[in-house]
Amino acid sequence: MKVLIDRENCIGCGVCEALCPEVFEIDEEGLSRIKEPYRAENLGKGEVGERLKSCVEEASNSCPVSAIRVKD
Repeated sequence: MKVLIDRENCIGCGVCEALCPEVFEIDEEGLSRIKEPYRAENLGKGEVGERLKSCVEEASNSCPVSAIRVKD
């Protein structure tokens, strides 16, 4: 599953990190990023396996500005 964060729209509220701390973290700029083990290409692109699918989807659905997208 691919995970995309629109860092330009991210408000750094921390909901994604609270719901799925294995994948998301707030960086020194105050924005969400994908943690290193799951990161691909840049801070806002990553890929996770089936085990983390539900928490990533919950984080995406709970983002108040819809900055997180997931694709199978």
